[in-house]
Amino acid sequence: MSDQDVLPQTVTRPRRIVVQPAGHDNCAECEVRSRSVCAALDIDDLSRLAALAQQIVVPAGQGFIADGARAEHFYNVTHGTVRLYKLLPDGRRQITGFAGPGHFLGLAVSTCYAFDAEAIDDVTLCRFSRTRLHGLMGDLPSLERRLLEVAASELVLAQEQMLLLGRKTARERLASFLMHMLPDGCTHGSDQTRLHLPMPRADIADYIGLTVETVSRSFSWLKSERLIAIPSALDVEVRDIAGLRQVANGS
Repeated sequence: MSDQDVLPQTVTRPRRIVVQPAGHDNCAECEVRSRSVCAALDIDDLSRLAALAQQIVVPAGQGFIADGARAEHFYNVTHGTVRLYKLLPDGRRQITGFAGPGHFLGLAVSTCYAFDAEAIDDVTLCRFSRTRLHGLMGDLPSLERRLLEVAASELVLAQEQMLLLGRKTARERLASFLMHMLPDGCTHGSDQTRLHLPMPRADIADYIGLTVETVSRSFSWLKSERLIAIPSALDVEVRDIAGLRQVANGS
């Protein structure tokens, strides 16, 4: 066999969920701390929270919360995007939301999870024991208040989703979705901002209750109206936030 016939050696590593301690230093330097429940804590109390945390790395396509499973943990997303969904009895899937950095998962459940959660791209999370975190909340009122605020926000989002699915047109639904995906502080004015949307169009269609074809036509209409540009399959540039908000509101 000649040198040209020798194939390069490749090493394949199984992609699996990796669990490791989070550590205080990781929490203090976390880029999403200001957007998560951790923002309610000072540096000393943060160390107590960090002592309860495990860092979880979930590869794309892997689930980490199962509908109906015993709810033993909370999850704080620090990197990547998660799809939240329910499977209907006939096998259809309804996506109920997307969670990105700063989102806290598992509050609005009782003893069992009421949804499935799956990584869209590679996701990093902080995982907390529900029992141990509840115990810490008794000592840290600021953390308890922050978690109550998160739970209230989840209820508001659920009401908005009901309105979106029940009353809005296809264009209004897509515009509302894009407005919801805008970073905090970028929901007013006409400044441009770029959105990274790692979820496929089928996920967006499932979330806003449309077909993929209708979602594609709605994207094309928003583009023709110069409200957005689509530089790549996974990116949307919002060119007119005020105009997009008017479409979302049906005005």
